Amino acid sequence: MSDAVRETVRDKVVAILAEQAALEPTAVSMEASLGDLGIDSLALVETIFSIEETFDIEVPFNANEPEKSDFDISTVASIVRAVETLVAART
Repeated sequence: MSDAVRETVRDKVVAILAEQAALEPTAVSMEASLGDLGIDSLALVETIFSIEETFDIEVPFNANEPEKSDFDISTVASIVRAVETLVAART
């Protein structure tokens, strides 16, 4: 995956998370957890739907259970990495 594609994925994921958190994208730290952003379980579901639609991917249904899923939602950076992996697998 090229750096430009990675940057696009990062920017879009951050924008989705920022929208759910009612924040400006510049206020979203890559080290922040969903809890830090104020994203609750309902907003998480909406976030996942938005990510799936934006990137034409399927996030594992158990993404909120890190011991059962490779899709890590512990931080913004881990979500970006997980989306990058799914996007790369799609192509």
